[in-house]
Amino acid sequence: MTPRIQPTYVVAITGASGVTYAVRLLKALVQTPCRVILMVSEGGFRVFDHEMGFKPEGNFQQFLADQGVVCCDGSFIRIFSETDYDASPASGSFVHSGMVVVPCSMKSLAALAAGYADNLISRSADVCLKERRPLILVPRETPLSLIHLENMTRVCRAGATILPPCPSFYTSPATVEALVDTVTARILDHLKIGHDLIPRWCNGTEQ
Repeated sequence: MTPRIQPTYVVAITGASGVTYAVRLLKALVQTPCRVILMVSEGGFRVFDHEMGFKPEGNFQQFLADQGVVCCDGSFIRIFSETDYDASPASGSFVHSGMVVVPCSMKSLAALAAGYADNLISRSADVCLKERRPLILVPRETPLSLIHLENMTRVCRAGATILPPCPSFYTSPATVEALVDTVTARILDHLKIGHDLIPRWCNGTEQ
């Protein structure tokens, strides 16, 4: 019998506010189990320092573990910087189950909209579009300018899913973590990964 191959997901973190969304997604993914290829831009690391206290000289893998990103049996995370141009997702011949850019900065969005693959993250996302693989962008900016909106429209037409980190409130979240889960749940839904992070909406009329 051929052994079952664990799914592989690509997660990219760029320099926008909201790295907690990325950490929560990673925490959920590695419990699936699956393989995760993680990319962090220079700006992403600066945001980690500002929002979560991670210093560039620290051990990022240990930092993630301290945040609860603990791999179950069969899962692992491999971490790349944006300058690791020869990493597997930069090639269309490398098959994976989907990529999420969370949070997605307006700079990264603009690069993708223009086909400007100047680093590993934009190249990997560009590959997703040309290979018709799932690509989810979680843009973190408000308000949105016309340029932002036109860039989102362009990548959406090319095949990406635009999933702004807009928490929902119908589950009555009582903590910041619960609010974050409402967004993480939607990302997992679009990756077609089962989860129980939040209850599904039901108005009481379904049988």
